[in-house]
Amino acid sequence: MRRFWWARLAQLGLLAVWTCIWLVQGCGPGPGYGMRSRPRKLTAMHYKQFFPNFSENNLGASGRAEGKITRSSERFNELVCNYNPDIVFKDEENTNADRFMTKRCKDCLNRLAIAVMNQWPGVHLRVTEAWDEDGHHPQGSLHYEGRAVDITTDDRVTEKYGLLAQLAVEAGFDWVHYESKYHIHCSVKADHSVAVERGGCFPGWTRVTVAGGRQKTLSSLSAGDWVMALSETGQVVFSQVLLFLHRDRESCSTFVFLETEDGHTLALTSHHLVFVDPRCRRDSSQYQAQFASRAKTGDCVLISTAGGQARPSRIVSVSAAESVGVYAPLTEAGTLFVDGVLASSYAVVEDHRLAHWAFGPLRLLYSLNQLLWGETKEGPSADCERACAKTATNLSTLTTKDREDVYVNNDGGENYSEPLRMEIQERLCLERRLSTVHWYARLLYRFACIFLDSSSFYY
Repeated sequence: MRRFWWARLAQLGLLAVWTCIWLVQGCGPGPGYGMRSRPRKLTAMHYKQFFPNFSENNLGASGRAEGKITRSSERFNELVCNYNPDIVFKDEENTNADRFMTKRCKDCLNRLAIAVMNQWPGVHLRVTEAWDEDGHHPQGSLHYEGRAVDITTDDRVTEKYGLLAQLAVEAGFDWVHYESKYHIHCSVKADHSVAVERGGCFPGWTRVTVAGGRQKTLSSLSAGDWVMALSETGQVVFSQVLLFLHRDRESCSTFVFLETEDGHTLALTSHHLVFVDPRCRRDSSQYQAQFASRAKTGDCVLISTAGGQARPSRIVSVSAAESVGVYAPLTEAGTLFVDGVLASSYAVVEDHRLAHWAFGPLRLLYSLNQLLWGETKEGPSADCERACAKTATNLSTLTTKDREDVYVNNDGGENYSEPLRMEIQERLCLERRLSTVHWYARLLYRFACIFLDSSSFYY
């Protein structure tokens, strides 16, 4: 291997140069992938309209209610207090109840406050109702959990409320309803469910077409396999799977299901990119990558045909459901057909071309590895998955009595109580889920948070 020292040095040099170019273009003037994209033109929501087009307690929106929180309950410690001076809190009870909310709700509200001031200089966001401890809402309301707020602008000009609702959507609220002519209702998912859903792209039972025409589930797919994809020139090709950006067989996530008129159903997380065109044009270059949560009935996606072509198919149903297992294969082309529907390999940032360009150094590195040594490495997530699978298998063989006797020892040799042991296990599971995201994807996300506008991200 010593004689190939120059090849390894060349790899590192190319990777460093490519990364530096990316950073310079991200900061410098002129056209390029590093530029902040122009903001989309906002369209005001209509009275009684809600987004997304699910009921509030649907898994694709804010999710189920988890129970009322009172000041005396243990879950009250999960709420945070919002003292943002740019937000006017009505607080008619004089108890600061309107300032209590979940962390996710607080983050979304703070982003919305900035958006309101940018949209209407001199105008502030106003919260008329947040956490409810007095029972003023129907049973099961997310106000009882600090996951919902009713908002207006502080000038109370109702003509602004349609646009305010759309700004709330852009700020990341999981469900927004132009509920009344006098306020907008917004709500979010539970904090712990959001932590789970941040990773993953496709469920493991979804299928891709590999070279030779066979079907293979994503859970059985391996780095080095060739899967059906779409090239940049619009040709259906077979593209090599380089690695998995995320792979966790045990993680439970909420998936958006896009069913087409031809019987295809694509399942993917809401922050994953799918190619959509509302005009259903046949030219694949006209299809724009957008978050799956934005896809709606009547839009068209691209499906593969028996003749090896891609053609449009209209979405006839959009739904959401939970499933176990999350898989995100990265292909050389940056695309792949999952259950016959074209999707991107990328998520979180709503710009497929930028993401594909940013992953260029990683694709180059793996291509050189394969060229020089014939190696195709899967990254650290493969070892983690095997270790976790072994642990899960061992635990699954325990009887009920055995499971009751299982405990965790700390350095001092003390036995944790059952509730504490469960909490530790949940934290370890969360850490394991985070570790299954590829290191390069995590690195790019950190850089992107610095150089890209926050509107480019999925919240």
